[in-house]
Amino acid sequence: MNIGDKLPEILGTDQNGKTIKTSDFAGRKLVLYAYPKDNTSGCTAEACSLRDHKEQLQQLGFEILGISKDSADSHKKFIEKQELNFNLIADTNTTLLQQLGAWGEKNMCGKTTIGTLRTTFLVDEQGTITHIFGPKQIKTKEHAQQILDVIK
Repeated sequence: MNIGDKLPEILGTDQNGKTIKTSDFAGRKLVLYAYPKDNTSGCTAEACSLRDHKEQLQQLGFEILGISKDSADSHKKFIEKQELNFNLIADTNTTLLQQLGAWGEKNMCGKTTIGTLRTTFLVDEQGTITHIFGPKQIKTKEHAQQILDVIK
C-alpha cells in the first residue's frame, strides 16, 4: 500500500478473537504498525515506546494498533508481560501483512528470509494512509517520538 490508499475494511482478529475493522476507527486517526515477532528485543522496544506515548498520541487523535503473524495467544501473553495498552492483530495467515506490503524478503545476518517487514502506517479519520515509515527508518526504542515528530 502507498500514501493515499485506503486500508481494507477487515483488518483481522485481535488477541481476544474480536474482528477489527477500519470503520471501528472512523473519526479517529490510527497508528497501524507491523512488527516481526512478540517478545523479541526490537519488537518489545517498539511496543513499549508506543505504550509509553499512547496518551500523547491520543491527544493528537491517534489510536494504536499492532499487527504480526503471531497467534492471539502469543499476543495476549505479550500484552500482559509488557502491560501494553492497545490491541494486536493476529494475522497468522499474513493476509493483511501482504496487503499492506509489510511481508516480503528481508536480510538477517547475511541470510535472506521471508517475513514481516517492520513498517508503520499513519492513517487519517477516513482510513486513508497519510504517512509510511519503512523498515530502514524505524528506530524501535524511539519510534513513538519519530511518529510525534511527523504529526506535530
